[in-house]
Amino acid sequence: MTGWVLVTPSPPAPQLTVVGAINVDLTARVERSPAAGETVADGVLHRGPGGKGANQAVAAARLGAAVRMIGAVGDDAEGRGIRDRFASLGVDATRVQTTDAATGTALIVVDATGENSIVVCAGANAAIDAETLGIEHGAAVLMQLEVSDAVVSAAARAAGFLALNAAPARHLPDGVLERCDLVIVNETEYAQLPEVHGAPLLCVTLGADGARLYRHGELVASAPGVATTVVNTVGAGDAFCAALVVGLLRGDSEVDALTRACAVGAAAVADDASQPALQPLDAYGATL
Repeated sequence: MTGWVLVTPSPPAPQLTVVGAINVDLTARVERSPAAGETVADGVLHRGPGGKGANQAVAAARLGAAVRMIGAVGDDAEGRGIRDRFASLGVDATRVQTTDAATGTALIVVDATGENSIVVCAGANAAIDAETLGIEHGAAVLMQLEVSDAVVSAAARAAGFLALNAAPARHLPDGVLERCDLVIVNETEYAQLPEVHGAPLLCVTLGADGARLYRHGELVASAPGVATTVVNTVGAGDAFCAALVVGLLRGDSEVDALTRACAVGAAAVADDASQPALQPLDAYGATL
C-alpha cells in the first residue's frame, strides 16, 4: 500500500507596497574619491537600476514578498527599461506613474573600500502625483524620504501598517510619525531626528556592528553585524530595510527578523550592484 505523505502548505507571501524613488544609477568606481577641486582619472563607469524605493521593492521581491511599487519614471528609454525590469522580477509596477520629467538619475562615486558619495537628480521622482498613488486602503507600506512631503503624507494616510526608512533625514510632515509602526534609521539619521526616538518600533542600524530595535525608547532586540568583504554600500541599507519589514510582516520574532536583516545587509555590501542578487529570506541566518 502506498503511504500518505503529509505536505505542509507554504504560508502566503507577505503583501508589501513600496513607495519611493526610482532612479538610474551612474556609478564611477575609483581607487579613492576626489577631494574638492581634484580630478581622478581611474574611474570605471557602470550604469544600472537604483533609487531607494526601487532598491527596496526589488529586494523585498527577491526575499519572497509580493510587491507593488509606487513611484514615477519619465516617458523615456530609461523609464521603459525600468518597467521591463520590474516585470521580469515579479514587481507589480502598474501604479508607477509616467511624467513629463526625465527618469531620476543618481551620480555615484564608490571608492576601493566600498564607501560612496551620491548626487541625486530627482527628475520624475519630484513629479509624483500624490492624489493618485493608488495604495490599497490598509496596505502594508514601506517608504523613504526621497519623494515629496505630499507623497509621504498621502502614503501614511492610506497605510494600514507603515514602515518609514527616514532617509535622507529631514523633518517629517505633520501627522506622519504618528502613523508609523516602524521607523528605520542609521546612526547619523538617529542623531539628526530626535523626534523618532520614541517611535512604537525604532530600528537603528550600526553598519558593521549590526542593529538595534527599540520599542518606545526601550531596547527590545539587537543583532550583531555579519563579517563580509565590503564592495559597495549603496544598496545595503535598502536591502536591510526590505528584509526587516518582510520578516516582521510574515510573523518572525523581532530578534529573528533583525538577525536576518543584518545577514541580508551583509550580503548586499558584498555585491557591487545597488539592487543585489538576494536569495529568499530563509536562506539568511536567524537565532537558534
